[in-house]
Amino acid sequence: QVQLVESGGGLVQAGGSLRLSCAASGSIFSIISMGWYRQAPGKQRELVAVITSGGSTNYADSVKGRFTISRDNAKNTVYVQMNSLKPEDTGVYYCNADLRPRITSSIRDYWGQGTQVTVSS
Repeated sequence: QVQLVESGGGLVQAGGSLRLSCAASGSIFSIISMGWYRQAPGKQRELVAVITSGGSTNYADSVKGRFTISRDNAKNTVYVQMNSLKPEDTGVYYCNADLRPRITSSIRDYWGQGTQVTVSS
């Protein structure tokens, strides 16, 4: 089994910063990519940022220049540093990993439980 455990959410004022962490554990042969998605009340889940094992990154336009995603391959952990937070960044942030549990496995998609980020105006 694979588990993704997120931490670092909370309440912050507009303009503030938060850092989210997500650690993957369990049966993992290789991780292809890890990333963060978010879901605001009444809205669909959307991509925030993703990073591949090689270090390539992709960001939602709404967070470019404010958020930075990074990864520690040795610890199977992904981080997102969120600066200059805005009320519209409020939502539940979910960690995602595309990985092979075993050498013979196909690539599978895993999700964390989510962590709440609330930005007050």
